[in-house]
Amino acid sequence: MQDIMSFLTNLHRPRLLIRAARIGVIDYNREPLLRRFLGVGSLPRSGQALMRLIEIEAELNDQRIEKNAGYSVIRHVEVMIALMGEARIYRATHP
Repeated sequence: MQDIMSFLTNLHRPRLLIRAARIGVIDYNREPLLRRFLGVGSLPRSGQALMRLIEIEAELNDQRIEKNAGYSVIRHVEVMIALMGEARIYRATHP
């Protein structure tokens, strides 16, 4: 999992996207947000959730870069909020 944390540390995205996500992560509510992105059923542990969220975020970032008409900045911010929230949970539970 250390690779995931170093990956997140080195992740470079537009400042406005990161700032919006930092504001949103203050009120991060794990269950509804993860269910929206990962589907129904039992929620995965933070490490597993992080891996899936990284994949989703990479797809969104590709859409952003390609200026894809289907790109949603709102969805991208929400995924970044979930990424940051899960990273905090992971760090807190894995010192």
